[in-house]
Amino acid sequence: MKLILVDQRHGHTKTIILKGWLKGLLSVVLLVAPMALGYFGYQLAVSQNERIFTVESAQSWDRQIKLQADQLEDIKEESEQQLEALTLRLAMLQARLVRLDAVGERVTTIAELDSGEFDFSQPVAIGGPGTGQSESYTTTGFVSAVDQLERQLEDRQQQLEILEGLMADRKIQSDVFIAGRPLDRGWIASRFGQRPDPFTGRLTFHGGVDFTTGQSGADINTVAAGVVTWAGPRSGYGLMVEVNHGNGFTTRYAHAEKLFVDVGDIVKKSQNIALVGSTGRSTGPHVHFEVYKNGRVVDPAAYIHRTAI
Repeated sequence: MKLILVDQRHGHTKTIILKGWLKGLLSVVLLVAPMALGYFGYQLAVSQNERIFTVESAQSWDRQIKLQADQLEDIKEESEQQLEALTLRLAMLQARLVRLDAVGERVTTIAELDSGEFDFSQPVAIGGPGTGQSESYTTTGFVSAVDQLERQLEDRQQQLEILEGLMADRKIQSDVFIAGRPLDRGWIASRFGQRPDPFTGRLTFHGGVDFTTGQSGADINTVAAGVVTWAGPRSGYGLMVEVNHGNGFTTRYAHAEKLFVDVGDIVKKSQNIALVGSTGRSTGPHVHFEVYKNGRVVDPAAYIHRTAI
């Protein structure tokens, strides 16, 4: 084996011839050197890793993992609380909707609207083509929408309850407002005021208006709502019903053939309370109708020709 050494400064070369054991030693050195360098590099890397992955670093990582787990648990608990609060609010909104439905149905009944016009048992019919790009609610937007809906429901509920109260008051006033006649059909046989007495022929005062159909059995109806204060026979009146309507007004329906109410009964406007007859001081089937205001009898004509409110 020859080794050629070159002197770069002077350009001279020198040849060394290796023989025997020197040749073998050089071969061993050339083979073992890379392996030794690899081994020492590995040991260096391991020693560096040992310095990096220390017990303190492992404990630090463990603390960070536990901290993140605690944060996730807090977020989960907060989310569950928010969901529970939102569920409660939705339940309250549903209860308000039920109340609104009930109030709406009462208003529909009081106003005598068509049942099909405002059917609160059916969903509102809405629709139409969508325009633009649809977007999903964000969490903040959803909560804001629920807040707005809650405010609108509260406002509508107050308005509807006020309307119900006004309409109920108007309905009560209409019910107790004396107007109309006690018979659906028939004619006036005798008016209010002075007239010849049908039994004596002498001029006497007639305190009511007589309505007749010419025969017994026709329905006698109330001209306003009220409470029955008399139901039975009374001198001169025969079978009679007296109804107190409040505000100082009372009406009487006399000479009935049969009564359908008792003292203390609450009667509605236009309710059938008796049948036309000829009981008491009467010459034939008719109903004697009287109106009292603050205890004094008045001419029923002003109330017969009234327009109901």
